Amino acid sequence: MIAPYNLRGLLVIISGPSGTGKGTVIKSLCNSNSRINILPSVTTRSPRTGEKEGHSYFFRTKDEFMEMVRQNKLIEWVEYCGNFYGTPRDQLENSLEEGFDVILEKDVIGALEIKKAYPDSVTIFIAPPSLNELKRRIESRGTESADIIEKRLNRALEELEYISNYDYVVVNENVEETANAINCIITAEKFKTKRSKDISQKIKFHEVK
Repeated sequence: MIAPYNLRGLLVIISGPSGTGKGTVIKSLCNSNSRINILPSVTTRSPRTGEKEGHSYFFRTKDEFMEMVRQNKLIEWVEYCGNFYGTPRDQLENSLEEGFDVILEKDVIGALEIKKAYPDSVTIFIAPPSLNELKRRIESRGTESADIIEKRLNRALEELEYISNYDYVVVNENVEETANAINCIITAEKFKTKRSKDISQKIKFHEVK
């Protein structure tokens, strides 16, 4: 396979309404591409059963979290239901420098904040085929009440208004096809000229052995 000139990893931010299948698609991406890293968020909430430090989240106390904020160690952060969540800057930069493509799953507000900090990042919105299908997927979980489902659908309508702010939109009708489409996007992005600004000089002075 032809390798891109720029060996720095690509930052990919994925958003989409709850129930769209983002987590399943991302898992499929990782299974098919060993150069993809999932970057956990930093959180102040307590670990749940089965969650591991550095895999599910980076677990920190509120004091530790706010110290990270003061030291500008988070790209973005939010408070949700009494707990704080943020994206760690150092871990992201290390992965990108090592050549790994980093996937961040963020809501629309967080995604746009990170896009400001990393203009070269790629934003992808995963959309459901229809609201009826989205409702069916949420109901099939069997974990939400009718009120919660209604709130999620209303939130989905709000999130769909942000699609035009994203670089790409992929409708998730089939997990494998959606993951393949995102892999194609990642590959194409790596060959863009803006990511290889000095390639002409390298070509001119490269000595063929």
